[in-house]
Amino acid sequence: MAGVWERRLQVMGQQVLVLVVLCVAGARGLYFHIGETEKRCFIEEIPDETMVIGNYRTQMWDKQKEVFLPSTPGLGMHVEVKDPEGKVVLSRQYGSEGRFTFTSHTPGDHQICLHSNSTRMALFAGGRLRVHLDIQVGEHANNYPEIAAKDKLTELQLRARQLLDQVEQIQKEQDYQRYREERFRLTSESTNQRVLWWSIAQTVILIITGIWQMRHLKSFFEAKKLV
Repeated sequence: MAGVWERRLQVMGQQVLVLVVLCVAGARGLYFHIGETEKRCFIEEIPDETMVIGNYRTQMWDKQKEVFLPSTPGLGMHVEVKDPEGKVVLSRQYGSEGRFTFTSHTPGDHQICLHSNSTRMALFAGGRLRVHLDIQVGEHANNYPEIAAKDKLTELQLRARQLLDQVEQIQKEQDYQRYREERFRLTSESTNQRVLWWSIAQTVILIITGIWQMRHLKSFFEAKKLV
């Protein structure tokens, strides 16, 4: 009886884990509002040598109907991506709906910024813009139906390809976590060393101050002929 309940608990745990993974994998889509000259930036933690694909579409606020409607073709979005060192990885002007792609070469936090060319649009002056953004990282950025059609892969071969990509992405994530741990260790060692030297400096200053005070008091008492 205990073995049956143990197996049921294992199955339930696996189902919960699958649900959590699915929720995390599908949690990259969002939308936000920006003004005429507003710039919105996002931070994405990305391992090195990882492909990132972003899809977006814009909607313009209609003051008469008081709803967001599809943007006019003349409205565009400028996308700029910077790596953890502040170097520009991507800087390009796109249309009202588009897709941008880049590959990370440095692990860490990448800054993805978007802003509209609203200064060129008299219709958008003083209005609001809704931007729907979906960012796919790693193997999630691969279009497997397109890959299967292009390489003429069977269902089994495609599944094997997906598993290999997932294993490769997991390895990159592990390498990135080791990189973060190494940076954290170096930072901790540097902080501990600075604290140690600061403690030594404080001790030396206290000793020098005590010696100076003792000599000063001795000179004072000798001048007053109290000693």
